[in-house]
Amino acid sequence: MRRRKDIILHLLSEIASYILEGDPQRMVVSLHQEESGLHLCVIDSNQHSDEEIAKMEKMLNSQKRPELAGYYGAMTGQDLLGGSRLDLLGWQIKHADVTRVDCGIQIDLWMGGDEFQSHKFTIPTKE
Repeated sequence: MRRRKDIILHLLSEIASYILEGDPQRMVVSLHQEESGLHLCVIDSNQHSDEEIAKMEKMLNSQKRPELAGYYGAMTGQDLLGGSRLDLLGWQIKHADVTRVDCGIQIDLWMGGDEFQSHKFTIPTKE
């Protein structure tokens, strides 16, 4: 339980620090946990270019490096900026999506084992 809490706090800290670099008027965080994994969603109120969104998604979905994730995970709170912060997160999560929403962007981070099914961990959208 303690390890899971530490991982969640680490993910929250890193993604919140990245979003706060853009000084948004609003940031919304949602967490959905189950035994097999978790879904962390962060929405901000800033406008982002298509290029920035694509770059963010690429960094967050970088090649998984579990052997480095623990080492760099200890760097939480260090002065990592922008892309470095996202690369660090990308090494530790299973998958990420970055999408444009009415007010800004939505960043979805999924983490879990092989049995983890990310499609079950979504924020319902209005229809």
